[in-house]
Parts: sequence; C-alpha cells; structure tokens
Amino acid sequence: MFNIVMALAASQIIVASPDKSAEIRIAADGASYSVQRKGEPIVAASPMGLELANAADFSDLEVVDVKKQSQRREIPLTATKSKTARDVYNGVVVTFREKTGARRTLSVEARAANEGVAFRYLLPKDAPVVLKAEKTAYRLPNDPACEVSEYGGSHENTWALKKISELDRAKLYDVPVVCSSASGRTHYAIAQSGIDAYASSGLVPVDGGLKVRVTPLPGEKDVAIKSAAGLTSAWRVIMMGDRAGDLIESPLIGNLATQASGDFSWVRPGKAAWDWWSGPTAGEKPTTERFRRFIDFAAESGFPYFLIDAGWPLNATPCCDADPKTDITQSNPAVDMPALVKYADSKGVGLILWAHWKHVEPRMAEVLDTYQRWGIKGVKVDFMERDDQEMVQFYVRLARETAKRHLLLDMHGAFPPAGLARTYPNYITQEGVLGLEYNKFPWGPVTPGHNVKLAYTRMLLGPMDYTPGGFRNTTPQTYVAREVMPMTRTTRGQALAQYVVFDSPLQMVSDDPAAYENAPGFDFLKAVPTAWDETRFVDGTPESHVVLARRKGETWYVGAMTNEQARAVAIPLAFLGAGTFKAEIWRDGAGPNDVEHVVKSVSSRDVLDIPLSAGGGAAIAIKPVH
Repeated sequence: MFNIVMALAASQIIVASPDKSAEIRIAADGASYSVQRKGEPIVAASPMGLELANAADFSDLEVVDVKKQSQRREIPLTATKSKTARDVYNGVVVTFREKTGARRTLSVEARAANEGVAFRYLLPKDAPVVLKAEKTAYRLPNDPACEVSEYGGSHENTWALKKISELDRAKLYDVPVVCSSASGRTHYAIAQSGIDAYASSGLVPVDGGLKVRVTPLPGEKDVAIKSAAGLTSAWRVIMMGDRAGDLIESPLIGNLATQASGDFSWVRPGKAAWDWWSGPTAGEKPTTERFRRFIDFAAESGFPYFLIDAGWPLNATPCCDADPKTDITQSNPAVDMPALVKYADSKGVGLILWAHWKHVEPRMAEVLDTYQRWGIKGVKVDFMERDDQEMVQFYVRLARETAKRHLLLDMHGAFPPAGLARTYPNYITQEGVLGLEYNKFPWGPVTPGHNVKLAYTRMLLGPMDYTPGGFRNTTPQTYVAREVMPMTRTTRGQALAQYVVFDSPLQMVSDDPAAYENAPGFDFLKAVPTAWDETRFVDGTPESHVVLARRKGETWYVGAMTNEQARAVAIPLAFLGAGTFKAEIWRDGAGPNDVEHVVKSVSSRDVLDIPLSAGGGAAIAIKPVH
C-alpha cells in the first residue's frame, strides 16, 4: 500500500506517484488543486469544480470520505505503439459534502502515475445533472512557453511556440498544450481522456494560465452535458516527463480510459493503398477497372487494404456534401461491389469504404450490416467536425457497432483521441490532424517543421491518420501546390521516416501506384510495420527534430526527421541489447527524391551519425545477425 497524506493543517490531500516524482494536491474544501514534479511547481493552486445549469453550484464543502486506490498491472494491447501498457499509479476518491443546505455530495477521483497525474469529477446517480461548465483551470507558473494549436471544428491546424501571456484571449486552443517548466527539467502536456459519457473540451486563456471549456450542446450555449443520472466527467490530465519526447512513450491517456473487453484478436493493422490523395477532389469516375488497379498495387506490395474514398456510392456528390439522394448501401452502377470484394479477397486485399457521417448516423445498423454482408473490412467516416456530447456519443456507438461486426473504424473530420481506441481497438486510427492532404492546396502549410512538431503534440493523444506516402518530393523553396499528383515539402528521406515516427496502426500509402514504380525507398515502405511491440524516444525537440525507435519482433526501426534546418543527428544504439546487427539505412540523397541506401554492421555500443537535409529525414531497419 501507499500513503495518502491528509495534511489538515495545510488543508489539502496529497497523492504521490509510485516513484514519488509526481504529486497532485487537492484542497480540503474541494475548490482547488495543484501539481508538482520533482519538487518543482507545474500547476500552481488552480480552480476546480463544476457549474450546474439545473441547480446551484456546490459551495462550503468538507471532506467526508477518502478512499485509497493502488494499481499495479500490465495491460495487453492490440495494434498500437506497444505490445503492453504498464499501468501503475496511486489514487484516491475524495468525497465532499456541503456543510449546509441540501448537503449534496461531489467526489473527485485523482491518480498520480510516474508519467503524470489526472483527476475527474463524479456525481451520484440519484439525480439528473445538467452541466453548464467546469471551473477547472491550469495556473502555470512563470509564464511558460508552450506548443499550442488553435481549436477548430476539424482540429486541423498548425502548432506554434508561444508564452501563455501571448495567447489570444478571444480564441480557443486545442489539446494538448505542451510546455516546459521554469527549470526545463520537466516537460508536460495538458490533455484529456475518458470523454465517453461526456464531451470534448478546448482551453481558454485566462490570467496566468488556461481554463477548460467543455463544448456546449448544439443550440444550447449554456448547457454542455445532460445526464439522466449522475455524472462522470472527462479526466483532466497532465502528462509529465524529463524530455518533451518522453511523453511520446507514455501510456497515460489510454490507461485512464475504459479498457477493452472481449476478443479483438481479429483486428489486423497494416498499410492501405488509397485512391483520393493523388487525384482531384471530385475524383475520377468510379469504375471497377479503376479500383482493380489499386487492388493489384496493394497485392503486389504486400499491403492488406485498399481504401476506396468518396465517390463510390450510388448518387454520390462531390467531397463534403451529404446529399439525401446518396445511398451508401448501394454502389455506383459502374461498380459491382460484391464482385470487387471477391476480386480483392482473391488477391489477399481487404476493402475499406469512405462514408459521410450524416449518411451513417440515421441508419447505422443497416449500413454496417450491408458492409459486413459484402465482406468489407472497415469504414472511414468523415466530416463530423463537432465534439459536443451528442457527437461523442455517435463515436462511442459507432466504435461499438463496428466492433460487433469485426469492422475497422477510421474517423476523419474528427476531434483528437481521448482514449476510446483503448476501449475499442478496432477504432484503429483517426484524423484530427493537419496532414498530408493539405499539400494539395496552396493554403495548406504542411511544412517540415510542422511535421516534426506533430510527434510531440497531437501524436501524444493517440493514433493520427496523417496519411503519409507522398513520393513527389521537393524542398519548401521548390514546392508548388497542385491538387492532382501533388508534391510534398519534404525529402524522400522524411517521407520514409514518417512511417516510423507517425503512429497509425492503419497507415495510408497515399500516392498513385505509378509514383512508386522503381522509386528509391519504396522497399522500406513496403517492409515497415504499422503496429509495434515497443516505442523509444531517442532524441530531439519540438523546435528542431525527432528521432524515434520502434521495435517489431527482433527488428528495430528508427525514424529521424528534421525541420527546415539541415543537421546531423547522432543515434546511440544502446536500445539494441547484446549481439551483432545489420543496419539498413535509407537517408537523404543529392536531391529531394534521391535516397542513399547504406548497409553496415552495428552493435549496441555504436552511434550512427546521420546527415539530414533541410526538410529531410532517414529511415533505418536494424536486424540481429544470427
């Protein structure tokens, strides 16, 4: 067991992590909390609590019960960045009661793990709850510089390093917000998890920090959550580590979520050919011949999937519309979908279908039953662009119903992950990221620096369907925006490295099949896995570069990416362990489409010195020599 210090003289309850590095303190009146790590304040005394719409706010609270928690377990995982997650924490559920009046109760559950701390609010199930807002805020000492992204419906924005005092108070900011402490010894991310019975949130700048803004229900600006019986809020999370990159390894967001139950061994990660990115938004005419070309490419390359994007259903309309005439339970007359599924299956390729959420939601069971009957392997659902309670419930229902039918789920136009993929491992990836598709448009700043920052920001929350694989590579100076057969602003080396660095168990191979014919580096792209046994951060900062190592079986894969500045990275191989290994290196060549392929013998004592071009990268596969 562990000790929870009930420091009445100081009027607070203190919960420390198992290694004693992280600590959360809750005031005995339930009105505030604070967080520290290694003796340094991370969150100063900050407001906590709920604002109710159907009753007076809680006031004049006192502690009436403290229940201790302690967890020590290894959680087996399905198709993600690690084979298992170590879930070790100390926790407490503190129940407060009003001293006078209705004498209502409010509980706060808090956990302290070595990777960070979290808390949430619980209301008893004896009465309905209508929640207006949370009082939760984060007072951040010493005006830290943080990586921030402005909140938007699709959650597809760039990241910028700004001091908290420089944030625009008229704007809302997305999760995570990633900062460093005054000493630089702790890097931390403000995030959330477990929103299944709740709504997502943004962050509003306030004096000295940020305040949680729970997304209101549509048409009800003063109501965020309605519950027929009680309330379980989202977890408010502060991830913490010595380096910004250490947060990449953290299992905390998933550990706080409801864990999977049942058999998900059928979930198969892998890469998918894709027909949308390389073509015009309106798309070529859907035909069986067109789709067979991508199926043949996937089969020849060893990819388990082909994702058929917008335009395939009966009476489909361009891009973003949800026309009532469109029927996603029937295909365009030029496409015999059952025959196409049979053809793909004969090649060892499964089909995934795109659909607009407004076509799925009203007839979900019929749509999914149809896809299951056809033999479809998954569905990509798009354009939700909301994160209120009603929309969160749509996600939960869709994840549950696709799981029942053994269908993979990929959400686009989506809010950032909050742990639902841990509950339903078939929910294999999601967007909520400014990804490669923005290279198609002149206003899409998918720069090398943006790509590096994604590893330290959005990717902390869970899988991101960035959709890499652009093989018409240029430099930021020579890039020209074009919608058909688009370019990238990075080198081929970075295009390859993204398959190691960017976390997505269902990973797109986004370019046209012709772009990969005899293309340097495509041999690495074909071989690299999409789900891993182990993930290790090696080196880098959000403002410079990232080096990440991931293991699948006995083979280690390393991805290195730099921003607009060329640099040499030193990669120590201590993670390899004993023995001799063969390292295959694909690194930047003379031009942005060129790759140098180097093979050398290495051991754990070696350090690889890899030069990276501006906007460049490198990919490495390291296998033991038996």
